[in-house]
Amino acid sequence: MFSPAVPDAVRSAIAHEQLPALVVDLEAIDANAQSLLDRAHGMPIRVASKSVRIPELLRYVLNKPGFQGILAYTLPEALALFRDDISDDILVAYPSVNTTALTELADDPAARAAICLMVDSPEHIALIARHATDATPIRVCLDIDASWRPAPGVHIGTRRSPAHSSADAVRLAKLVADTPGLALSGIMMYEGHIAGVGDKGRSARSRLIRVMQRRSRAELAKRREAIVTAVEKHSGPLEFVNGGGTGSLESTCVESAVTEVAAGSGFLAPTLFDGYRAFTLTPAAWFVVPVVRKPHRSIATVAGGGRIASGPAGADRLPTPVYPAGLKYVPDEGPGEVQTPLTGQAAKSLGIGDAVWFRHAKAGEIAEHANETLIVAGGEIIHRWPTYRGKGLLFT
Repeated sequence: MFSPAVPDAVRSAIAHEQLPALVVDLEAIDANAQSLLDRAHGMPIRVASKSVRIPELLRYVLNKPGFQGILAYTLPEALALFRDDISDDILVAYPSVNTTALTELADDPAARAAICLMVDSPEHIALIARHATDATPIRVCLDIDASWRPAPGVHIGTRRSPAHSSADAVRLAKLVADTPGLALSGIMMYEGHIAGVGDKGRSARSRLIRVMQRRSRAELAKRREAIVTAVEKHSGPLEFVNGGGTGSLESTCVESAVTEVAAGSGFLAPTLFDGYRAFTLTPAAWFVVPVVRKPHRSIATVAGGGRIASGPAGADRLPTPVYPAGLKYVPDEGPGEVQTPLTGQAAKSLGIGDAVWFRHAKAGEIAEHANETLIVAGGEIIHRWPTYRGKGLLFT
């Protein structure tokens, strides 16, 4: 049974640390990594760095058999991870228009061999081609829309690539082949409406989500296979076909057209991933803030706390106070940038300086609020790993 409580050994490990703090339970990371591997049934898992943003944690996970390569979110990030020897197999999941980074990539043959760029339009291909040389080609991947379009004008899924059909994919593949200095390496199709939308519950909405996902999975499997077949018929065998995410490993990994899947949030288990029927993760990351005010005997005000997750605004994007149990937000304030008043029975027993533990709604975004991560195992702090922010890195 899922429990949001913080293990006693994790809490005691940081009892004497200055707050605020970002805490990661390495034993929970190990458990979640094994869960991902079990669900992938032997298919390689590419690690989504945007859901981690802690370089040494990325290195730690990649040292486990079954995890292979990085799914980066920007080209500057990919270059930094490559130069820091985190990985020499990096797929940039989103198109890059950073001309400085493109120039750096073009000038470094080793980086060109390690890093693959994402394209979904002729404009992307033309931009990259302006930086290509006669040496090692710049590798590119086609981002093909995986959303479900059950009727004209209906779009269910993330708004990513404008390319949706086999014909769209072949047109892009032909353009890459006709462009000097570029080489087609793979295809990516990310089914965010399956991988990133929880289906747990008995509500009408949950039932509709399950119906949508079941029908979309069937359509996507046929379309993905047709797209890969059509592109390989024109361009020859691809290095990889990437799909899926933490929430869709079971369905994506049974598709014969897919050669690898991606996962990142599954390591840290943020609250948005509590809502899936097919699997249960172990919470592995928290931010901890101190009580700094007692404006009323039933209210404890903590420093900061406003780590609001990206996505559609709503209660599910708010961080969740999980220890002490029973805390809740004051309705007319919510989680604030510099202070967050909390109420509930537990607030009465909290005093100035006491710690309150929160889980974030998403995974990697929590690391943007801390310079270092306290890595805990066996009831003690075993590492202090810097985040991207702690290394002075900002990737947008």
